[in-house]
Amino acid sequence: MIAMDIDGRRVVTEEGRTLLDAAREAGIDIPTLCHHEALEPFGGCRLCVVEAAPADSRGPAELVISCLAPARDGLVVRTASERVKEARRTVLDLLLARCPTSDVIRRLAAEHGVPRTSFPESTDGSKCILCMLCERVCAKIGAHAIGGAGKSRGKRIAAPFDLAAEDCIGCLACARICPTGHIGYEETDDERKIWGRTFRMVKCEVTGRPLMTEEQRSFEAKRAGLPEDWFTKCPESKRRETAETIAKAFEEVR
Repeated sequence: MIAMDIDGRRVVTEEGRTLLDAAREAGIDIPTLCHHEALEPFGGCRLCVVEAAPADSRGPAELVISCLAPARDGLVVRTASERVKEARRTVLDLLLARCPTSDVIRRLAAEHGVPRTSFPESTDGSKCILCMLCERVCAKIGAHAIGGAGKSRGKRIAAPFDLAAEDCIGCLACARICPTGHIGYEETDDERKIWGRTFRMVKCEVTGRPLMTEEQRSFEAKRAGLPEDWFTKCPESKRRETAETIAKAFEEVR
């Protein structure tokens, strides 16, 4: 275990944790946009910047990306100094110029004292901040259906060659992890549309509710080494069925 000073508080954490981990474990809020606990740290949005320096250092504290910076014994960390606040305002100023229609970015910017951007606003209506969460979660699942395309200001997330995403399984992980709601989709009880493709839905044989797409069922069954017909009931129905089986067993014992 190691101990640090974060905003004047003694914070103890395990060696190998990041500054962001340590701060959040202590209930200290640090804003993020590209971070998710299920994925490896990325450090793309730069919003989680903090100041950090060893306690015995005579030099100025450094601005570091807290989701990437390792927690070290004796560090003095400041998460809301004026220098940190100014760095976050700059990040949000740029994001607001890129995505002026995003409610999430507008709210965050306003909370940090940036009511409007000082840069020319994008007019393409995109809410994509290039946090790469969607690409990373797709890779984590193993589908690898989408990725970064283009360069510089034209960079975007897309399927290969901007065609329908052939490797997409329609699981919606990308849309659900997107912090700004940029990735749109449509769905009914019978089908789901995303990334230029239309998927048929598998329904729970008990409740009739949609479970997943047929492509996701095949993908999950292959990955888990299970038959596809194992995915015929929703978790709620399986729990109820298990409870009824246990109750019946108890009745027979009596």
